[in-house]
Amino acid sequence: MAGNDLLSEFLAAAIDAAKKAGEKIRNGFYQTKHIEHKGLVDLVTETDKACEDIVFNHLKQHFPSHKFIGEETTAIYGAAELTDDPTWIVDPLDGTTNFVHGFPFVCVSIGLTIGRLPMVGVVYNPIMDELFTGIRGKGAYLNGNPIKVSSKDELVKSLLATEVGTKRDKETVDATTNRINSLLFKVRSIRMGGSCALNLCGIACGRLDLTYELGYGGPWDVTAGVVIVEEAGGVVYDPCGEEFDITVSRIAASNPILKDAFVEAFQQSD
Repeated sequence: MAGNDLLSEFLAAAIDAAKKAGEKIRNGFYQTKHIEHKGLVDLVTETDKACEDIVFNHLKQHFPSHKFIGEETTAIYGAAELTDDPTWIVDPLDGTTNFVHGFPFVCVSIGLTIGRLPMVGVVYNPIMDELFTGIRGKGAYLNGNPIKVSSKDELVKSLLATEVGTKRDKETVDATTNRINSLLFKVRSIRMGGSCALNLCGIACGRLDLTYELGYGGPWDVTAGVVIVEEAGGVVYDPCGEEFDITVSRIAASNPILKDAFVEAFQQSD
């Protein structure tokens, strides 16, 4: 397992890469967008692809022996299979739909797994200039200040974030909205910010109390956020209460106090 000095070096390089990609996102945010349609809702932009190149090129220069998994170009950069090797897992632009619409919840998400365990996480929103960072065992930070999860102890006082996802077939939409209808009676309110990574960071800094998402894009949406949540004192788990599995697209996160009550509410909503 990598020592703390090495992890700090990994984090520093990831922050530099995130800042570089963030500048590209910021420049593109207010420009006319040239969009390829990857399905009805999932929009990919030129910026998305350029940002992945920026991040991977930066990290490859520093750590040529590491593996790389990215949302856009996994085929070019390396195998999509997660191994025990140090592996950078990157979403170059989480919140592409927000980006296209000029809605400021967009971010670069850079996570590093070692032995398949998320060890380093950086999530940077260049529009709001918020940099979330975490190193396993060393705490979580927002713009250099320590953050921790909320201390809410009742569902009814909790703010819940989720996402509809990209599928628009009737069965999926009905299941999603029925679940939300059920949960709305048990929490204070629901938010859909449009970025899985930023939802996790919202849990970490206490602006959200609960989040869950089913069927998100892949490990690049969550790897960095998992480290940041756990280092802020939060818990990450399958919404049904099972242990979180990075290879399965199901995630929930909260402070430890709310977990059992949320799992029960979620199971009742199915």
